[in-house]
Amino acid sequence: MARLKITRTDGTETFHEITPSIEYAFEQSKGKGFFKAFREDEKQSDVYWIAYECIRRTGEVVKPFGTDFLDTLKGVEVLDSDPLA
Repeated sequence: MARLKITRTDGTETFHEITPSIEYAFEQSKGKGFFKAFREDEKQSDVYWIAYECIRRTGEVVKPFGTDFLDTLKGVEVLDSDPLA
């Protein structure tokens, strides 16, 4: 699959695998298929939502998804999965 490199405004960087449960949560939230969304829509806001969900699932208390949460991000990159993980 893929993973995200999330860089926060405080300079911290974390890596998160996009797991089947993340894909499922995306589809339930957005009402569209995971792969179709990225093939056809290509919305960066979808990538940010996945970053939000990845961070939230670590147990970190995060602001609700929206501008306040997005203001905590410096950048989000989609990477290939780590073959050694």
